[in-house]
Amino acid sequence: MTDTQENKMDWIYQRCNKDTMSKSRFLLICGTIMLTITLYPVLRMLGVQLHATLSGSYVAGHHSILLINCPTEQVAKDIGRHIMEKRMAACVNILPHTSTMYYWKGEIRDASEILLLVRTRTSLIQRLTEFITAMHPYEIPEIISFPIEDGSLSYLKWMDVAVPEQTNSHHQPLASP
Repeated sequence: MTDTQENKMDWIYQRCNKDTMSKSRFLLICGTIMLTITLYPVLRMLGVQLHATLSGSYVAGHHSILLINCPTEQVAKDIGRHIMEKRMAACVNILPHTSTMYYWKGEIRDASEILLLVRTRTSLIQRLTEFITAMHPYEIPEIISFPIEDGSLSYLKWMDVAVPEQTNSHHQPLASP
């Protein structure tokens, strides 16, 4: 610590303690409080996951659904197949021809697009976004995610098996749910 920080700690120690605790004990308590505050999000997440494991309940937001608009069915199929081959999604639905209106470069545009619904782990959203953006023909592709709050526990557990936490492209195919 710098001299200024040490002086502040000495001042706090002297103001809070009148011979009731040693300086090392005071620093240990302050360090423990700071460590607990810093690690709170991680400790909370571990507690929720432990509770879910022991009780068999679902952790809301562990999985997400992505909406991705594509210009053609072939582009949607190509993106969907690449996502599935990389094991970054448990399931991809390709919904045919949606009518879309949007602002682009100061004008209202009309288009016919294909909508992909992708079910995945929330932890993979950023990786998926980067992967899709790299292969998508649009300058700014629509990639929007929504957390899954609840659902069929057996389906959600199947999603965990279908999409491993650390993905790679060399996995055996899984049976459908």
